[in-house]
Amino acid sequence: MHFFVQRSDLRDLYDKVAAGERLSEADALRLFESKDLNTVGAIADLARQRKVGNRASYIINRYINYSNYCILSCQFCAFARKKRDADGFQFSIEEIVQKAREALHLGITELHIVGGLHPSLPFSYYTGLLKALRELDARLQLKCFTAIEILHLAWLAKKSVAETLNELKSAGLDSLTGGGAEIFRPEIRSAIARGKESAEEFLDVHRTWHRMGGRSTCTMLYGHVESLADRVDHLRRLRELQDETRGFVGFVPLPYHADNNLIPVEHGPTGFDTLRTIAVSRIFLDNFEHVTAYWVATGVKLAQVALSYGADDLHGTILEEYIFHMAGAQSPQVQTEAAMLKAIREAGRTPVQRNTFYEPIKVWDGPSVPADPQPQNGPSSLLEGNFATA
Repeated sequence: MHFFVQRSDLRDLYDKVAAGERLSEADALRLFESKDLNTVGAIADLARQRKVGNRASYIINRYINYSNYCILSCQFCAFARKKRDADGFQFSIEEIVQKAREALHLGITELHIVGGLHPSLPFSYYTGLLKALRELDARLQLKCFTAIEILHLAWLAKKSVAETLNELKSAGLDSLTGGGAEIFRPEIRSAIARGKESAEEFLDVHRTWHRMGGRSTCTMLYGHVESLADRVDHLRRLRELQDETRGFVGFVPLPYHADNNLIPVEHGPTGFDTLRTIAVSRIFLDNFEHVTAYWVATGVKLAQVALSYGADDLHGTILEEYIFHMAGAQSPQVQTEAAMLKAIREAGRTPVQRNTFYEPIKVWDGPSVPADPQPQNGPSSLLEGNFATA
């Protein structure tokens, strides 16, 4: 055991985790309130090691936002636009397929697709998009839509959530994204995302998808007007649904970015807060296998440090990201696979290329580093042959 754990007033919580006991909400709040970041990190590192060993993962993926037109006006959002705005955009199915085709030549295994609640696109646009992408390459995993998008599509289709999800699944949907969770406490949700779906509606969309055999990720947006107790409440609700369905494959805490929106937060989350939040999430969410340090929002260097504070995943190569960058994120919009491998190895972990469901595709046990991908005329080399090679 680390020396500073032995001397810490958090020793009892370390012992609980070491014994495989579940932490209470009061325990989680103690961890959040502690200034002893090293001990909180040591407890999280123990929990991570027991779940996933010494591996840390990444995915070769591409983000596509099909449109930023949205009927909502969430106070925290710097992404959404109205049709009257000059910087609004929407892509046709053909344009998105072309983006996907180009990305396939760079070796992606996943498309991550979300957008605003478009005021006029028909339900057939979304099913047609999935079908067109599935025809492009049947092995490409389609991780698409947030819970609020699913509710919007159900309204468009005049169908239940279950019927809507069934249609999307038949069209090619592989996984739901975890975006839109924000903070579940109603008072906070109203303050930052008035008019958005409730916590119960968010959780029920994912519950319905899980009961159909689907899998998804989940998120928490932290560092704005919420309290530490609000974060614990949010994590508790996710842990309870995971107890019920076991359908979440990973948790992605998202630090709030304060630029270009209507929430008056002078300073966003610090590096201390980011590491603390990742660590407490790992410890409290004992029924989650994976916790992601989302480098787009934190920067690569802090995400790398987070691998010693409970995280076991750095997310993906991305290729293009709008939502956080329109809110002020200064990180690059793409990372090469070689850069991801370097960051993971420097943190003392074994790099693993994963798929959408955090299943290994390739384990990088040796010192080799992949060359930067070059556009090809044929299918992506990373999609040839057996999809899970490790």
